[in-house]
Amino acid sequence: MDIIYEIRRRHLVQGQTVSAIARDMDLSRPTVRKYLDVTEDRPYQRQQPVSRQLGAFEDQLTAWLEEDIKLPRQRRRTARRLFEGLQDKGYAGAYDSVQRFVKRWRGDHLGPRLTQAFVPLAFRPGDACQFDWSHEHVEIAGVLQRIKVAHFRLAYSRQMFVVAYPREMQEMVMDAHIRAFEFFGGVPARLIYDNLKTVVDTIYQGKERQFNRRFLSMANHYLFEPVACTPASGWEKGQVENQVGNIREWLFTPLARFTSFAELNDWLAIRCRELGQRSHPTQSGQTIAACFNQELPLLRPVTAHFDGYMEQMLRVSSTCLVRVDRNRYSVPARLAGTAVSVRITAEQVRVVANGEVVALHLRAFGRDELICDPWHYLPVLTKKPGALRDGAPFVAWDLPKPIQAVRDHIMKHPKGDRAFVELLILASETGLEALTIACELALVGGTVNASVVMNELRRLTAPSIPVAINVPDGIALMIEPIADYSRYDHLLEVSHVVH
Repeated sequence: MDIIYEIRRRHLVQGQTVSAIARDMDLSRPTVRKYLDVTEDRPYQRQQPVSRQLGAFEDQLTAWLEEDIKLPRQRRRTARRLFEGLQDKGYAGAYDSVQRFVKRWRGDHLGPRLTQAFVPLAFRPGDACQFDWSHEHVEIAGVLQRIKVAHFRLAYSRQMFVVAYPREMQEMVMDAHIRAFEFFGGVPARLIYDNLKTVVDTIYQGKERQFNRRFLSMANHYLFEPVACTPASGWEKGQVENQVGNIREWLFTPLARFTSFAELNDWLAIRCRELGQRSHPTQSGQTIAACFNQELPLLRPVTAHFDGYMEQMLRVSSTCLVRVDRNRYSVPARLAGTAVSVRITAEQVRVVANGEVVALHLRAFGRDELICDPWHYLPVLTKKPGALRDGAPFVAWDLPKPIQAVRDHIMKHPKGDRAFVELLILASETGLEALTIACELALVGGTVNASVVMNELRRLTAPSIPVAINVPDGIALMIEPIADYSRYDHLLEVSHVVH
């Protein structure tokens, strides 16, 4: 601005010509003429350099960005992921070129992002852990699914733990805490949450909350203090909020593929350990794992396991089923029409009657699925043996091949279903393995019927005769009897007349 002022003063006040001003100030005449019309300071705007290193890869990068803009923000690839994708296709340029291109392209198509201000927080070792949920997309057993991921982050050491579930429910929250405390090797003093419906029942003024009773039972078991954030104040647990985005970029982009949730969660635990080898963001020269080792002794040890289940009282139907979360599970037939307690965990469905677990099933997360244990219906077969042919629990019963062969042979004969039911009743006492061996013996012998299999089964399960009997010394005879066979000789002298 000083140069502009000097040019205008010389020309408009002192009357110097453009050529004289250009000669005295060592400027070009076009520059002098340009500044004569300037009356206000024009801020300098840096021009973004045009990336010339992308070359033929610019079209590929643009195509990826056009694909990503159609996706939700959480599923869009970062500049780093796009850079790695270009490297796989042979790109040998720098990351900065890709980053500048992505920033400029998104600015033109999405507009600028607003920056918010936050208050920096500091935490003591062993004091706090932050919790949050996120939804991700993975492929489980060849099926694309939208899953829920529970995030934990120790606020001092920044050690993270994540675990995946099909849904976000109360029993998943408790299971995630049990897994996290086992992973960390202890329990922090406080856990910080959003106002989750699975954690908080009612929000009062300020920090007052009414927590879920079952959740408080878990907190009381592990002796940690639950703390709920102020509504719409995610910065109070900003570490785990930031972790959600990082985990999505590091672990779920591109699409992760696994055969089961168990395999996925095992892999996530391993990756959490590996990510702990990164540098700590605030303690220079130390890794997250090193800070975690300092924090570990200050965590409260876990002394007893917590059974994280949700309980419902349900009535067993006449078909020996209870309905749980849109699916049906079998119960022993003797409990048909009675009320039972159903305890639901993240992985199991347990049916309890009179304080005893009477049925245990792996939990299903589909809809209208039928999960049956054929042994539950065995008492019904004694009265209705015909149900063995078309009964849903028995049609899909995966029996050992020798038993299937014997069943198919017996069922061809009249009243074969009743005969096979008798074998199953006997097997319920002796075990399915013994019945399998008995069927194999019958098939090898060439005579296959219920009587032969039952005879083989009883021979296999009959108690063995002891080889020797150990008699205690205290009951031994002082004088052992001597056998005298001569006393039976008089019987030879008696004559017997047969008429």
